[in-house]
Order: sequence, then structure tokens, then C-alpha cells
Amino acid sequence: MVRAWYMDDGSEDQRLEHHLSPPKFVSLDDLHKETGVLYRKLDPKNYEGEGKLEEIKKERGYSYADVIQVSPEKLHNYEEKIKNFFVEHIHTDEEVRFVTEGSGYFDVRDKEDKWIRIEVISGDLLILPAGIYHRFTLDSKDYIKAIRLFVGEPVWTPYNRPADDMQARKDYVLQRTKGFTSK
Repeated sequence: MVRAWYMDDGSEDQRLEHHLSPPKFVSLDDLHKETGVLYRKLDPKNYEGEGKLEEIKKERGYSYADVIQVSPEKLHNYEEKIKNFFVEHIHTDEEVRFVTEGSGYFDVRDKEDKWIRIEVISGDLLILPAGIYHRFTLDSKDYIKAIRLFVGEPVWTPYNRPADDMQARKDYVLQRTKGFTSK
């Protein structure tokens, strides 16, 4: 089951947990209400057989999928790419990742611009809404394998902060003020 918590301001290794002292955890319901992030648990070994991933793809219109492996051995230009993943940015589409192996962290901003760290492990499917400020890093195990899902052709373009004038960001902020509904 996914864990989420508010982060400290420490500058140590980004792959560490970075808990506040004392830790302040965020429930899945509060994570969704605060940020619009959606979470689903799937069987990483039998997701095709259980059919949940296909249901989600159909329900949300995801028509393209690929697999990414992030580790020093598996990703070309690893050091450069892991630094780029950790730069705060938005996308114009949802960012959807289903972790089939390994683990890592997605960090998202709350309404008060504080970081919430979301730990993802094998079996976690995370949907970050378009326009949310976020970043990604591996944890200290230095490995994750995930299925990336997209509506139509894949769009990987990050728009680094500040991107407040972009329509995706404006739409996200408006939705956040109205309140997120479950999808």
C-alpha cells in the first residue's frame, strides 16, 4: 500500500525518505482531496490476468503504453536523466505510472506549496493530474520498472516551474479550488 508524508527541507540525498520530525503522514483520501492524485493497487505479477489495468485504461482512455526502467545499468544517460526527473515541473497530460518492479518517490505540491512525498512500490499505480507541480526520484535501491500510460500519442514534455501561465496549470488550480472528485 502506498505511503505519503510531508517532507522536511533537508538537502541530504534526494533518495532518502525526508520525513518531518515527528513524521506527518498523509492518508490516500487526504492526498486525493489535497492534490487530485489518484492511486490504485494492482497485482504486479498478474495484472494482465486480473484485468484491473485494462479496466483503468478503458475507463480513462489510455491507448498507449510503454515500459521504462530507471537504474544506472538500464537507463542511457542515467545521471543526467535522474537529475532532470527531480526538477520541479508540470505536464499538459496526466502522468500515469504502474510500478511492476522496484520503488521510488513522486513528490507533489499541496495547496500551501509544501512537498508531499509519495512512495511507490511494486503494484502501485499512480495518476498525477495534468498541471500539478511534481518531481520524481529513485529511492536508495536505485531501481524501478514501470508501465507508462498515455491518452493518444505519448507526451513526455516537462514544463519546469514557473509554469503558472500554462492552461494545464490554470485548469489544475481551478479544479483544486472546486475540489477533486474520484475518477
